[in-house]
Amino acid sequence: MIANSTPSFHFSQRAARTVEQPIGYLMAQAVDNPDVISLAAGLVDYPTLPSETASKLLGDILNDPKRSKIALQYGTTEGLGDLRRMLLEHIASLDEVKVTELDASPDDVVITTGSQQSLFILTDLLVDPGDIVITAWPSYFVYTGALASFGARVRSVEMDEQGMVPESLERVLGEIAEAGELERVKIVYVCSYHQNPTGLTLAESRRPRVLDIVKRYSRGHRILLLEDAAYRELTYAGTAPPSIKRWDTENRYVALAQTFSKPFAPGLKTGYVLLPRDLVEPMLLQKGSHDFGSVNLVQHLLAEAIRQGVYAEHVQMLCDHYTHKRDAMLEALDEHLGDFEPGQTRWTHPTGGLYVWLTLPSRLDTGRGSKLFDQAISEGVLYVPGAFCYPADSARTAPCHHMRLSFGTAGIDQIREGVKRLGRAIRAVGGDQ
Repeated sequence: MIANSTPSFHFSQRAARTVEQPIGYLMAQAVDNPDVISLAAGLVDYPTLPSETASKLLGDILNDPKRSKIALQYGTTEGLGDLRRMLLEHIASLDEVKVTELDASPDDVVITTGSQQSLFILTDLLVDPGDIVITAWPSYFVYTGALASFGARVRSVEMDEQGMVPESLERVLGEIAEAGELERVKIVYVCSYHQNPTGLTLAESRRPRVLDIVKRYSRGHRILLLEDAAYRELTYAGTAPPSIKRWDTENRYVALAQTFSKPFAPGLKTGYVLLPRDLVEPMLLQKGSHDFGSVNLVQHLLAEAIRQGVYAEHVQMLCDHYTHKRDAMLEALDEHLGDFEPGQTRWTHPTGGLYVWLTLPSRLDTGRGSKLFDQAISEGVLYVPGAFCYPADSARTAPCHHMRLSFGTAGIDQIREGVKRLGRAIRAVGGDQ
């Protein structure tokens, strides 16, 4: 028998550095265990998806002979001009300022294929293998996974109930400067609203301080403050603070990335980013190599949703909807874990977003393949192990006693039952320690 002599492909170094995202493993667990209640998936709730609204908006566009031809043609790399103008006005409105106070124009807004594309392209523009990106500890694991693919080194900054700790950021940057590596720091990444995974929001008083620190350490080159505001509009309690971008009054240091995925519909796969002016052209050159521009028809649909006011109505509906689900999760945690080793067992109380961060006694390992993870599957509930959310930082060791819980897709009854099952699993394993 003749052996197969077909040679293998020779993959790039970036491909070799790219590993499977944890969400793939969690999705496989859900498929293999169909009766499980998933408190892991960070998806928007199916009943909230605006199918009828989208159908009407699409009909309005496609039933107009002139508009339909324009919408079905190629668009521009930067995106639909009307939509970019609306989005700049939208950002100004969220920040409670006039557009003229932003020192920005619609030309500084780029429409992206989801906000993840803006994170990816900006990192591609600025980061070479061995460069340093600073993130929170913990952080958004999809972005830190991309950083590994780029060959970036990650340094992490402490968080508390008010989000990223400015003193910790200053300390880390000082250590890097003392080591003579400040020129390798390219990005400080901040998920500034209802952070994935903790649900915490960066306090308003800290926002200008974080920006000031980035400015002061931008010595031989500018460090980009990459503000990920994907969950900004899903605020259920109080008023969301202004973006960090609001304090970047000369539009030089902050790239503000937002999305339609969480506040409207992820299937439209559309985000946008407000950029410092000298990053616009480089980003468009890179994006042009990716896709020549995000889907034109979808941009027309979104512009119409904003124009008719249905986008704002949908956001309000989502906030009302998720308020009840968040409250159900917090009430269930209090009922089923409120008396389990108080002081060592605690959880965040998010004012928005989709996540609650649960901390257990340090002796309880929540990681993939741990006794607790397997027990939770056996009980019929799935969570995201907290260890997935800690990037590889050579100066730190990731803790293993946290988990991320999502109230995104599970119904209220499922949330209550899922937390009840999780409580049983924790008590069963906790009693064995």
